[in-house]
Amino acid sequence: MGASKAVAEGVPSSSGPHPTEDPRIVALLRISAPGRDATPSVRSWCSCGRDLVAFGQRKAAALIDDHTRHRSVCPLLTEGKEAA
Repeated sequence: MGASKAVAEGVPSSSGPHPTEDPRIVALLRISAPGRDATPSVRSWCSCGRDLVAFGQRKAAALIDDHTRHRSVCPLLTEGKEAA
């Protein structure tokens, strides 16, 4: 018999090498500012399903601000903070 499987076919249960208690990436802000006369870009990603991209200085700056706001309201990022 093979390893135990949970929820989805082919997905091993949590007894694998990466326990769920370890830190994991739940939100990411990627900023690319390649240099002079180039268009900056920003990608805001969250494991809640958020995946936004902006191009240009003004839109990139607005998305950075929005990403900061999202970090304070997203249930995946705020869970546990109330208890602390």
